[in-house]
Amino acid sequence: MIIPKSDRKLRQDKLTKILASNPMITDSELASRLGVSISTVRLDRALMGVPELRERIRTMAQNALSKLQSLSPSEVIGELLELEPDKWALSVLRTAKDMAFRFTDIVSDNYVYSQASSIAVAAIKAASVIIDSMRGEYKGHARVGDVLIARAKVGVNHEGRKIVSVRTRAGDREIFVGRFIIQILD
Repeated sequence: MIIPKSDRKLRQDKLTKILASNPMITDSELASRLGVSISTVRLDRALMGVPELRERIRTMAQNALSKLQSLSPSEVIGELLELEPDKWALSVLRTAKDMAFRFTDIVSDNYVYSQASSIAVAAIKAASVIIDSMRGEYKGHARVGDVLIARAKVGVNHEGRKIVSVRTRAGDREIFVGRFIIQILD
């Protein structure tokens, strides 16, 4: 069956929007959301010049790390995928059994907080910064195997301090929301 170009164009536009909002989505998840086969998604990606998930992540991480100023790459908890200094940042943390509370599959809250605080600091364009204060709320629990996606957005700058909002999701569930006040030490 030949698909009209207008239908393909609409599907590819949807694909672009989905990938913009969630670059970590798999071909299988894309196929499900678009109501097409995995091979159709792969063909569309090839026609659009969009690489597979692993290559997208690797490229994103390399670009983000090249812009990192406030931390060394080893100090980032999770994997920094995108960074626009003094604007926003995105990181991903793949959870494992050793991150869980004993006898459960619930990920310890210190991993969720550590990812959020490190991305808040990473989002700042300065050589030396610290977290002055934080107000946050856990909205749910991460489980072993969840992929945690944290997004940081840099806001107001006042007297050498910047406010950074961080939201962490595990799939479709929001599990942490925090507001960090970052002190620039330069």
